[in-house]
Amino acid sequence: MKDIYTIKEAIQKIEHYCAYQDRCHEEVEQKLREMKMTIEERDQIISHLINENFLNEERFACSFARGKHRIKHWGKIRITNELKFRGINQTLINIALKEINSEEYCENFEALANRHWESIRENNSLKKRKKFCDFMLRKGYESNLVYEKVRELESDQ
Repeated sequence: MKDIYTIKEAIQKIEHYCAYQDRCHEEVEQKLREMKMTIEERDQIISHLINENFLNEERFACSFARGKHRIKHWGKIRITNELKFRGINQTLINIALKEINSEEYCENFEALANRHWESIRENNSLKKRKKFCDFMLRKGYESNLVYEKVRELESDQ
């Protein structure tokens, strides 16, 4: 990476960075800091990106929520926490969570829960239960769903 960029070069590079994948303001800020741009230059570049629709927090939040749920099978709690970590406000997080179809959410939860339960090789039922619950909670699913599901799986044995 070269040391000094003109604003024009930086804009071109950041436009490509944003076009490749939706980015949040925080990621773009970080990239501009790595490029050693001044605060004034960063502000100028970010406002250009917003005006040209390369940078859109709502679009980022929605695609992030859809992608993490469909591909990584994350629950709403994990998605919410990750978006907060990236500096996305609560209003946009709520809009993003509405992108997740509740039917698809339940199907993914069921499939993941059943697959994980079957994969745990543990004879001690308490340890198996703990491993299952820890995994599903780490994935970001609501605790009431997880505990309900573990009771259902245990009664099926």
